[in-house]
Amino acid sequence: MIMNDKLSLTELQLIIKDSIYLSLPGMYWVVAEIAEIKENYAGHCYLELVEKDPEEINIKSRVRAVIWAKKYSFLKSFFESTTRESLKVGLKILIKVTVEYHEVYGLSLVINDLDPAFTIGEMAIRRQQIIRQLEKEGIFTMNKELPFPLLPKRVAVISSRTAAGYHDFEKHLNSNSFGFVFYTHLFEASMQGTDTEASVINALDRISGFTELFDLVAIIRGGGSQADLSWFDNYNIAYHITQFPLSVITGIGHEKDVSVTDMVAHKSLKTPTAVADYLINTFADTENYLVETSKTIAELSSSIIKEFTDKLDTSRMRLIPLSERRIADERERLSKQIIAIINVGKQYLIREEAVPVRLRSRLNSSSVHYLNDTSRKIKQYITEIKINYTNSIKQKVGYVENLNSNLRVLDPDNVLKRGYTVTSRHGIIIKSADALQEKDKIETRFSDGTVSSTVNFEM
Repeated sequence: MIMNDKLSLTELQLIIKDSIYLSLPGMYWVVAEIAEIKENYAGHCYLELVEKDPEEINIKSRVRAVIWAKKYSFLKSFFESTTRESLKVGLKILIKVTVEYHEVYGLSLVINDLDPAFTIGEMAIRRQQIIRQLEKEGIFTMNKELPFPLLPKRVAVISSRTAAGYHDFEKHLNSNSFGFVFYTHLFEASMQGTDTEASVINALDRISGFTELFDLVAIIRGGGSQADLSWFDNYNIAYHITQFPLSVITGIGHEKDVSVTDMVAHKSLKTPTAVADYLINTFADTENYLVETSKTIAELSSSIIKEFTDKLDTSRMRLIPLSERRIADERERLSKQIIAIINVGKQYLIREEAVPVRLRSRLNSSSVHYLNDTSRKIKQYITEIKINYTNSIKQKVGYVENLNSNLRVLDPDNVLKRGYTVTSRHGIIIKSADALQEKDKIETRFSDGTVSSTVNFEM
């Protein structure tokens, strides 16, 4: 072509178009990441594909792509049923494309096929990378290591206000058959889509300013497609849960799959109603434990009181003969001493043949003094024995009264007066709703009486 020849823009575009078709006549398998995706009214899907550097910061290349309506409905259904994931921003895909060039719209790729197996592998790799990173940082089980509250009645809920799962959770929790009262507060968040990460983290940050008002956090969603689960395979959400000072329990609503968020939470349950049941059962288990413990304490207290009462009676019965024996021993010893003194005096008189009146008087005085002193000691011994016996009895009685006082505090009737109830069937305490059947007759015991009722499960 001569340099002075002039081309119109359309002519140049046609040359470019022909050159591309001649150079790239077939189909090519291409790996790319979805940067934008939208469907139009006619059913066509328009995408913007990119490739990023290994650090996923800078974009190395970018191109427009399209899946025509006839292909899109099939490929979309096939992809979602295979991967349980929807085509969305941030997803890496392997696509079979032809290269097209239009004079107005420029270069674009027409997608004719895609390989779900590649995306499944990418998703699995990304998921494992998140898990390995959390484990490497030593934080994967941090939330699980927190003590779970025995009475989880103050619940901070992260969910969408319009989610059916949230309303099911509230209804199930507040209409429990035990009559337990729970306090819940909703921290609204988006539970699917690109806003999920920022929204859930923002809700956790808001709760962190009021941790003293709550016992735990419940992240619930419920419903939705399996594809929505991938929004919770997120490092930042998982990291915030591991660092959270309260136990986090999840009910995201998937029967088969478990997200990374579920893995790092203190407890993972399948549905929002399952979360409600878990909280109710935890509350009921604690109540039953308190009732059973109070009965055990009462029985042990009665046993201890009886044991010490028996010991007290035994000690008293042993103390009386011991005291009498001690007095008898002292009297016998005194009698022996008196006899010995008399014998010594007689021997002295016989030996000396006569005793001056003065010496006889002194001897009598000494004998009387000795007798009086010995008698005083005997009386003192008797007084000390009586005092020790009395003090011992008072000490044992005080101990028994203290045990009786503790027993009255732990009496099951007094526990009922503090607002608790005990539900039983045929005299057996019911600890779980699973132990009941439709139309069962149950009795609920209050502090001031007993109410009979019939079980009716709501569908």
